[in-house]
Amino acid sequence: MIRIGSIVLAIAVAAAPPAFAQKADKDSANTLTHGMVQMTLKVGTTSQAEVLEAFGAPNITTMDGSGSEMWVYDRHATVSYDKSSGFSIGIFGGGGGGGVGAGGGLGFGSSKSKSTQSSRTMTLIIKFDDHHVVSDFKSRSSSF
Repeated sequence: MIRIGSIVLAIAVAAAPPAFAQKADKDSANTLTHGMVQMTLKVGTTSQAEVLEAFGAPNITTMDGSGSEMWVYDRHATVSYDKSSGFSIGIFGGGGGGGVGAGGGLGFGSSKSKSTQSSRTMTLIIKFDDHHVVSDFKSRSSSF
């Protein structure tokens, strides 16, 4: 069994044990959803190593009042979408005759841009028993 002490991680920095670091960097942000939590975590069955494999390193590890180890995963994602479109038309004419030059022109254009941004948060709290197996978990997500 793997036992990890108190680790506080910034969201942008994933300091995981080497065996799990690569998996955590690639997949943990994408796999921490309510569906994956429900499919992965089984009270009395899922070990800490399996939690690390599925979700990567937690943001916070701590002990509750009764001495049980707790891991907290707190993920935040911001999605931005920018779209711009436009056109322009220019008509320029010139003519000349007998050494005299003449010119004229017309031009116009239009441009639009649209930007949207949304945020999503997911918090997962997992409590482990003395054998480092999930004894309870709670999750919460919001989108705005």
